[in-house]
Order: sequence, then C-alpha cells, then structure tokens
Amino acid sequence: MRRQLRPTDVKRLNRTWRRGTEHRIALILESVTGPFNVGSIFRSAAAFGVDTIWLAGNATPPTNPKAGKTALGTERLVTWHDAVPALDAVKAARDEGYAVLAIELTQDARPIFRADLDRDVCLVLGSEDHGCSPALLEAADGACYIPQVGRVGSFNVAVAAAMALSETRRQEWAALPDS
Repeated sequence: MRRQLRPTDVKRLNRTWRRGTEHRIALILESVTGPFNVGSIFRSAAAFGVDTIWLAGNATPPTNPKAGKTALGTERLVTWHDAVPALDAVKAARDEGYAVLAIELTQDARPIFRADLDRDVCLVLGSEDHGCSPALLEAADGACYIPQVGRVGSFNVAVAAAMALSETRRQEWAALPDS
C-alpha cells in the first residue's frame, strides 16, 4: 500500500537532495507588483534553496501583508534586498558571481531546457504585464523561455518562476545517481 511520507521521512528526503546541491540560485524580480505573486515566488524560492532575491523597480516587498499571507513565513528563509534600480540588481548579482539570465521571450532566447543552468545562476523575472525592461534585457548575460504549446501567450510570473527554479535544479541533479 502506498502511503505519504511521515514528516521525519520528508526531512530525510529533503536532506538527501540538499547534499546533491552545490550551485547557488538567485532571483531578480523586476517590478513584480502582485503581492500574491511575490509571496508565491518567495515560497517556491525557499523550497528550491534560493540564496538571494533582489527586488528591482517597483517590486512589492514580501513584508506586504498579502504577500506574507501567501509566503507563509518563507520570506525569512531567503535573503532578500529592498528594491533598487534593475541595473543595480544585475550588478549586485554579477558581483556575487552569478550568471544573469532573463526568463523572457526574446529573439535570441533559448528554450529553458537547453539553457546552461548547471552553475551559479541568477534568474530574472519581469513584471506581470510587460516582462523585463529593455535595459535589463540588454544587461543580462542571456535569455531563456519556457516552451508552451497552448493558446495562451505567457505563464503567470509566479508559475514561471517555479518552473524556472525547478528546471535549474533538475539540470544540476540530472548527474546524480538514482535514489
């Protein structure tokens, strides 16, 4: 009979995955204003072991009560910085040793599963309505997109963040032996 893992077993399982994790992940959220999106991104970031989140532009901070309601306290598990101009956030990420990749539909963007994410990487997500600013796109080291085959033009920013974080860790963990 298949049963859910007990809390102790879940902690043990998560510890096993953490041991196979060497690369750092960071995020830049440029003008992501929806508090529920911000809270959801922080929750996903905590689950995937994101080290740092830089808020940029007019991004909503996780201290917003609606963001906090969605984050469920996970904002304390991720280092984050108050909003700065987007180019300052890119510089800060580079200064910390991250490659900066925008998750955006651009002419030169690669499908995310073909992007080189198996390294220290800072993923950039732009506003819900307009995506990343032209200046940020120009400053990024590259861009990748999440392929889709449906009739919708884009993903919700929080969903896109979770998918990008998952693919980043998947690439790193692909070389691990089966467990």
